Amino acid sequence: MMTNPTGRLTQGQFSFLPDLSDAEIRAQIEYGLAKGYAWSVEYTDDPHPRNTYWEMYGMPMFDLQDAAGVMLELQGCRQAFPRHYIRMMAFDSTRGIESIAMCFIVNRPPAEPGFQLQRQEIHGRSQRYTLRGYAADHPEAERY
Repeated sequence: MMTNPTGRLTQGQFSFLPDLSDAEIRAQIEYGLAKGYAWSVEYTDDPHPRNTYWEMYGMPMFDLQDAAGVMLELQGCRQAFPRHYIRMMAFDSTRGIESIAMCFIVNRPPAEPGFQLQRQEIHGRSQRYTLRGYAADHPEAERY
């Protein structure tokens, strides 16, 4: 059985590690740029595991070749949404499609309420399970 001793949301790379510093984030961005990846910044206040489409902050940076520009976009997103989850996404277009090559969370709310596993009895003795985020008890923009 796998457990999450930190109780934090785990999506993307580096999820079980302590939060990355800005220098470490910049190093990952430089690595991605060296591989030809395009970066984007996304945010959400509903990090449900099936919520794969977060809000995009600005436009994808397909033509940007400097990590400082990507970091500037990240700082803008942090200022606009300081209590949201923010992640960096790197896209690899070498195969003719935009596929995600790297993804990691760079900002978290001060408290992460987690998820509840709900069980529902269905026909016979069968059971159905679903996850519900505790943050969803509050309206959008008031969750954190």
